[in-house]
Amino acid sequence: MPASRRRPLAAGVLALGLAGPALLAGCGGDEQRPVGDRVTAEEAGVLGGLLSRNAEQGGAAFVASAPYGADGVLTLTGEVDLDGRAGRAQAVADPGNGGPELTRTVFFTADDVWLGDVPGLADVLSAAGLPAASYVRRPLAEGDAPPLTDVLVQVVLGLAAEEADDPAAFLGGGYRWQGDRSIDGELTSVYGAESGWTVAVDRSSELLVQFAAPVGGTDATVTLSEHGPRTIALPRDEETVDGPAHPEVAATVGL
Repeated sequence: MPASRRRPLAAGVLALGLAGPALLAGCGGDEQRPVGDRVTAEEAGVLGGLLSRNAEQGGAAFVASAPYGADGVLTLTGEVDLDGRAGRAQAVADPGNGGPELTRTVFFTADDVWLGDVPGLADVLSAAGLPAASYVRRPLAEGDAPPLTDVLVQVVLGLAAEEADDPAAFLGGGYRWQGDRSIDGELTSVYGAESGWTVAVDRSSELLVQFAAPVGGTDATVTLSEHGPRTIALPRDEETVDGPAHPEVAATVGL
């Protein structure tokens, strides 16, 4: 685990390259309240502690998605250890228009991504004179135009912080109540920020249910459920081939 896990919502999540502070949800309540109303002081307290509550829970199941290609969608479905900053998922890239789906197994940390279930990997390894392996590992990409898988991984790992934010950061008028909504059977309150972020929070537990934002040139959505500790066993070195060291192998991954 990194020495420092300070990633405040109003500042640290900006490391993902988003346009502004995140949106959160709080305490809807009054049925006559107009959509677009400013957050209250009570709601600002909920917003300030949202990512630290995620960290306290330890982890969650998640579904992360973003547009893929012209008409498709890339979806990662799995679980994340937010305390240890590691996760695993099944990635399904649906190109749309009836095209064939691409499916991979994905493991990830804050530093690396492992991709498995790669068709033809055994033949490529054999042709390169390399030992058999089940996964191709590469560094988690940053900078301009990272792979979409890496964008979603960074968003998921960014949804936790060691410390709560100052509630005052959410009282400047840039955060607005967007109404109540049921997500996967959970009643949530939804808030939006001027930058385009939206976040839904369970009204009873005050835990994050859904986060959506423009990030990395796309629109990413992450839905969390079953909050609680997770243990992620990453692929062993003997199961893994180093992608950057063997570009002909990395080219087979497809994500």
